[in-house]
Amino acid sequence: MSRRQLVLDAFNNKPVERIPVGFWFHFADSDEFFDGLRNPDIIRKNIEGHKKFVAEFKPDFVKLMSDGFFEYPNPALKNIKNPEELLELKPVGPEHPWIEKQVELVRTLTDSFGAEVLTFYNIFAPATYFKLLYGKNGNKVLADLILQNSDAVRHALNTVAEDLGTLSRRLITEGKADGIYLSVQNVQDSRITSELYREVIAPSELHVLETAIKYSENNILHICGYEGSRNDLNIYLNYNAKVINWAVNVEGISLAEGKKLFGGKAVIGGFDNRPGGILHKGSREEIEALTEKLIRESGKTGIILGADCTVPSDIDLNRLEWVRSKAKDISSQI
Repeated sequence: MSRRQLVLDAFNNKPVERIPVGFWFHFADSDEFFDGLRNPDIIRKNIEGHKKFVAEFKPDFVKLMSDGFFEYPNPALKNIKNPEELLELKPVGPEHPWIEKQVELVRTLTDSFGAEVLTFYNIFAPATYFKLLYGKNGNKVLADLILQNSDAVRHALNTVAEDLGTLSRRLITEGKADGIYLSVQNVQDSRITSELYREVIAPSELHVLETAIKYSENNILHICGYEGSRNDLNIYLNYNAKVINWAVNVEGISLAEGKKLFGGKAVIGGFDNRPGGILHKGSREEIEALTEKLIRESGKTGIILGADCTVPSDIDLNRLEWVRSKAKDISSQI
């Protein structure tokens, strides 16, 4: 069975000959994530990194990393003096270089290995792109603005979502990606309740996802627990992604529990992605034992073994192969 068909079967809760695995990491340095338009070498570095990873590891599917494009290029979102300014926000448009260059990136990668494996391009939620513009203060700035003028923030996020919907469409139709990997996250500020999130933030996320679904039914929702960020998973139960990935080890919700919570949808994860964890630094015996534990707890239907989020870039690929090999062995036993 081809790797593409193997993963499609897992996504659709069909029987599989072995449980697939999916891990990903960055190919650029953290100080390069925002500068792809200003420094084409970062884009080349990203492309070369993907190709090297695919050649060496032969992954079951590939999450295409958006390294170099973390900065949503609308200057009107920076240095906001009052929230009413957000009401003037306009989309950057379908032919902006930020969109054009990402489509080119994805098409280059899918031309290289898209016939072998499914590919899903990373797109952050509109609120995340906003927060990234403000660095470590992003959550507070966004929360402050929501509490001052929620209508203005909703307008701004919906405007960003227009561009991300355009990007999603073009990535799938022109870039030939098999879908998007939409990264969402609760505002890490206790003032923003689940109700406020649903009212102000969720509509923009749903627009991006629903646009992608018009062009591909195979899209992944990532509920990001980066650096221990906590999320109310219940917010996302009506997000119509084919596959769900969340931070099992941050939220304390197992693959089996999460699969049930999300109505039986296929799920990805199980391993802690953080530096120093079992996947990154544990022994082969520890990795294989955890692999078996995850499978026996969750079964083999609609399960893809992976991590809570991006794994350390210096990880030894042999460690990922230990997971895949053990998963193959256990798959044949259950």
